[in-house]
Amino acid sequence: MTKYASTRKAPPICPTPVPLRESTDMPPKSPPSPAADILADRSSLGVRLRALRRSRSMTLKELSALTGVALSTLSKMELGQVSISYAKFAAVARALEVDIAQLFGPVPAAEASDESPTALRCTLDEAPGYLTGAYDYKLLAGQYPRRSMTPMYGRILARDPSEFEDYMRHAGQEFLVVLEGEIEIRFENGQALLLAKHDTAYFDSGVGHIYLSRSAKPAEIMVVMTGGHDV
Repeated sequence: MTKYASTRKAPPICPTPVPLRESTDMPPKSPPSPAADILADRSSLGVRLRALRRSRSMTLKELSALTGVALSTLSKMELGQVSISYAKFAAVARALEVDIAQLFGPVPAAEASDESPTALRCTLDEAPGYLTGAYDYKLLAGQYPRRSMTPMYGRILARDPSEFEDYMRHAGQEFLVVLEGEIEIRFENGQALLLAKHDTAYFDSGVGHIYLSRSAKPAEIMVVMTGGHDV
């Protein structure tokens, strides 16, 4: 059951031995967590960003003006020197008039058709991943044409607000379910939600928010967002 945590407004975010087996059979191994396959691919993202920007004859200064993302940050993004949040992904995708999947990572192209497929199957192993200091992301169903939602798998690494430069804000709404562990969603207005395994939350993504892991191991979530990819 969802629990509301009373919390004051967060300050500005800145600055046993294993017995021997008689049998020679190897013990069964547990399947690895999908999160273990998430890779930080900053360099590839930078190449894609630069190619898309240049194909539109757009300068970094013009892109910065359209997105509100600092020119220095955009430059570092293209050079693969910095990880970025979903909010920045969404802002850049809107300015370049592309689906966010084209920035997030390589995804197989869907077959050309006037109509969207009835259904599209995808797996975490196949999904492109991106690692930031606070979260691991995997974009799901990125190849579905004309998507109206952005579904993602995430692993929450952050445990303290000081690990963020700012709250995340982006157009649209957000729904999530906790798959493993416990998280806190902290909002810039001082409100917070504590969510345990299988708890869910739905909120306005325009309100600044951050995710914090509150379990011994990094929490895992499935999140669906709207409004971040419209072109």
